Amino acid sequence: MYIHPINRWEDEPELIEFITKNAFGTLVATVDQRPFGTHLPFVLDKSSDGKAILSGHIAKANPLWKSIPDQSEVLAMFQGPHAYISSSWYNHENVPTWNYLAVHVYGKIRIIEGDELLSHLKKLVDNYEEGRPNRVSVEGMSDAYLESQIRALVGFEIEITEVQASAKLSQNRDQVNHTNIVAQLELSDNPLDQAIALEMKNRKNPHL
Repeated sequence: MYIHPINRWEDEPELIEFITKNAFGTLVATVDQRPFGTHLPFVLDKSSDGKAILSGHIAKANPLWKSIPDQSEVLAMFQGPHAYISSSWYNHENVPTWNYLAVHVYGKIRIIEGDELLSHLKKLVDNYEEGRPNRVSVEGMSDAYLESQIRALVGFEIEITEVQASAKLSQNRDQVNHTNIVAQLELSDNPLDQAIALEMKNRKNPHL
């Protein structure tokens, strides 16, 4: 994706936390010579040899998995909070814009099955059941039921080869305008506006 140099985001611990918190992403590949996207939850992990990986699964009825040769390149996109920035908030003439956090992950995909797929499903369910009352687990499902569900799934693992990340948070604004943008966002009832305001306050702005 296009990233303005001032918005480039390269802090690895922050990116790991971001993907973990915004793990419902979009897997993009080529199906029948057209871009094809599937929305699904991912698990960010490390392989047995220490490489960063994303794992996930899709319905066997989804044509995506039949169109991606083993070790072909795919793209996983993760979207964080975003907010409209009105130009009425500036002390000078300008155009409106949008602030956002986004991460694109490129990697080589391979299909997983058997014990690998089961391990992925256990991690996924455990991640999202953490802290919930009456939590469920893959281990608590009957063998017959689990087998019937797994037959309808295709698992995959993506070895991460490149990460592109943009944190567009009004870094090009001076202190007066940056402060006013934050103040206006904090007045909003929209939780996404509030989240962007917090991100702007917590990140160092080179113009301040």
